[in-house]
Amino acid sequence: MDTQQSIDARQPSPLDGVAVVTGGTGGIGSAIARGLVAAGMRVVVTHRSEPAPEVRTALGADIELHRLDVRDEEAARALADDLVTQHGAIHTVVHAAGPHVPMVHLSKVPVAQFARQVDDDLVGFFTIASAFLPALRQASGSLTVVTSAGTRRYPVRDGLSVAPKGGVEALARGLAAEEGRFGVRVNAVGPGMLWDGMSARLMASGDLDQRALDVAMANIPMRRFGTADDIAAAVSFLASPAAGFITGQKLDVDGGFGL
Repeated sequence: MDTQQSIDARQPSPLDGVAVVTGGTGGIGSAIARGLVAAGMRVVVTHRSEPAPEVRTALGADIELHRLDVRDEEAARALADDLVTQHGAIHTVVHAAGPHVPMVHLSKVPVAQFARQVDDDLVGFFTIASAFLPALRQASGSLTVVTSAGTRRYPVRDGLSVAPKGGVEALARGLAAEEGRFGVRVNAVGPGMLWDGMSARLMASGDLDQRALDVAMANIPMRRFGTADDIAAAVSFLASPAAGFITGQKLDVDGGFGL
C-alpha cells in the first residue's frame, strides 16, 4: 500500500459520525445546520440560551440539540467525548456561536466590555477547538469558524466585533498550520452584510439606520445584501470532500465588500 492509500484508508466517510455546529440556533448557525443536513450529514447543534419553539421546529426533528456555553472548557470536553461515544466520530465542527455585538465607536467601548467580547469570541473559539481537536484528529476532520468580512475592510463602529474576530482568524491559521499533519483542516468564513443573522438584529436595534444601510449598500459591488443561506453554502463547501486540500484560508461571503 502506498502512502496515499494509507492516508485515505484512515479517513472515514464524511457521513460516518456527526457534524457539530456551535451557536446552531442563531440565524447563521441554523442555516448552516440545515445546509449540512441537506448535504447528508447527521448534525448536532449547541446553544447557550433556550431556543424558541419556532427555532426548534425550523431545525427539524433530525437535528440533535445540546445546551453549551462555549467558554466552559469542562462542559465542551464532556460533550465532545459523549458525542464520540454515541455517534462513533465527529468529522466536522463549525463554530458559529457569538453574542449580539452593538455597533459603537471604539473610543466609547469600556475596557470591561471589550474584555467580555474577547472572552466570548476568541477564548470561546479556542475552548471549542481544544475540546474537539482529539475527535477531529481521529476523523481527519474539518473545523470552520464564522468570523467577519470586516477583518478585510474595516466598517466604522464595528471594532467591538471585528477586533476579536481578527484574533480568531489568526488562531484558525495557527491551528491549520499545526494540525494539518493529523489530516485536520481549519478554515474561516467571513459574512458581509446580510438580511438575517446579526445584521438583522442591528437593524432592529437601530444601530444600522437607513443612512448606514445606504452607505453599506453603496460599498458592495453586487449592490445587494446576502443571506444566512449564502454563508451556509460556503461553510458546507469547506466541510465537504471537495475542499479536501483547502486549509488555513478565509472565504469572505460579502458581495465584494472587501475589494
